[in-house]
Amino acid sequence: MTTVTPLRCGLVGTGYWARITHAPALASTPGIEFAAVWGRDPQAARTLAAAHGATAHADLDELLASVDAVVFSVPPDVQSRIALRAARLGRHLLLEKPIALTDEDADALVEAADAAGVASVVFFTSRFQADVRDWLAEVTAASGWLGGRALWPGTALEEGNPFNTPWRRLKGALWDLGPHVVSLFWASLGPVVSLTADRGRADVTHLILHHASGVTSTATMTLSAPEGAGEFELSLWGAPGLSMAPTETDEPVTALRVALAELAANVASGRVDHPCDVRFGRDITRVLAAAERQLPYRPG
Repeated sequence: MTTVTPLRCGLVGTGYWARITHAPALASTPGIEFAAVWGRDPQAARTLAAAHGATAHADLDELLASVDAVVFSVPPDVQSRIALRAARLGRHLLLEKPIALTDEDADALVEAADAAGVASVVFFTSRFQADVRDWLAEVTAASGWLGGRALWPGTALEEGNPFNTPWRRLKGALWDLGPHVVSLFWASLGPVVSLTADRGRADVTHLILHHASGVTSTATMTLSAPEGAGEFELSLWGAPGLSMAPTETDEPVTALRVALAELAANVASGRVDHPCDVRFGRDITRVLAAAERQLPYRPG
């Protein structure tokens, strides 16, 4: 009988998303050993590690030296810097979206991952849901789609919301919700080759995406919607009719287990490519950065 060595993973980050999603998924995915935790708050790292039988590290370099792969749950600009170090050390990567906040940082991360030959997966949550994968298989097998539309009135910036964090207040829906929307339109309608962006009140963002196939998709997103304003909707329309994408799961741990298992499988097989790897993450970052360059200045 062949024994498969578990992939030793270290978690970088100890915030709300790390506690409710990353840590439980790491502790419960076959083929994964939840080995280590590092965070900017040492006590939070110790508490989270103790809850799951992992080792807390006060020194980031110690964590990077002790694991095979690094799993991230930190703001994008922090992630891109640490992930660059991890990749250069030959550590495999489970990244959050967006992978970075600039083209330059995303390009540098791809170059480091390619040079080191490490495997990578970016956790676009819905792309690891079984129902969304079934939907994508169905719509990509059909022909005649003429466009897509999305509306996401998110409430993360409501007072008391655990996702009301500094980087989301600074970057808004474009960088938080945009990666999910662009990822789904890219996977269903093809690569995005150009776009038009505009902004409404607060962080309301409007995108018109032009795909390589010649069709267009539109999206309106905000993190500033009040409770009860509605939920995420994304659909394609055309000759096959109207097809609604499944909503994002309320069980992200299940989706993250899939992402972790696929990362471990690629590491075991020596593969570095994945539909949601760091290169795809770089492509999405380029779209978002291009949109940001078009948006009018928002004071504060």
